[in-house]
Amino acid sequence: MTDIKELLLSRIRDVADYPEPGVMFKDITPLLADPAAFTALTDALAEIAEEAGATKIVGLEARGFILGAPVAVRAGLGFIPVRKAGKLPGATLGQAYDLEYGSAEIEVHAEDLVADDRVLIVDDVLATGGTAEASVQLIRRAGAEVAGLAVLMELGFLSGRARLEPALRGAPLKALLTV
Repeated sequence: MTDIKELLLSRIRDVADYPEPGVMFKDITPLLADPAAFTALTDALAEIAEEAGATKIVGLEARGFILGAPVAVRAGLGFIPVRKAGKLPGATLGQAYDLEYGSAEIEVHAEDLVADDRVLIVDDVLATGGTAEASVQLIRRAGAEVAGLAVLMELGFLSGRARLEPALRGAPLKALLTV
């Protein structure tokens, strides 16, 4: 696992003062552009899906789509996008949540998740955990089981794990990197 961590870290670029002064943005686009690193990431997340017994992958808008879709293909599972409110046609379930600077809402197609589904949530970064926590609530409201949450990177100093663990009710939270 050390080799993959080194590979992934070597392909993540720090961008100072983005999107605002004082923020160190973790840019994953160099990782996505490197086929060896992107494949290693996809394989590692697909292995987590297998270990969790997942039947579907949920990707959180927007970078969770980029990571989650190839994981679903690699693992032979269905992929379900969780989108910002108003982006999906047809009947949806929504979940509102609070942000540091206001509130937001995410949605999923109501028919995409069923009671027999075990869902692994995939995203790029776990920060404060607000969006991930809302997705856990949304998946359960749809009648499915949360098999776990897997992220490329956890920003440990923002305490998202502490917020999420009670909501996960024992389902695993796996971060390939912690910064």
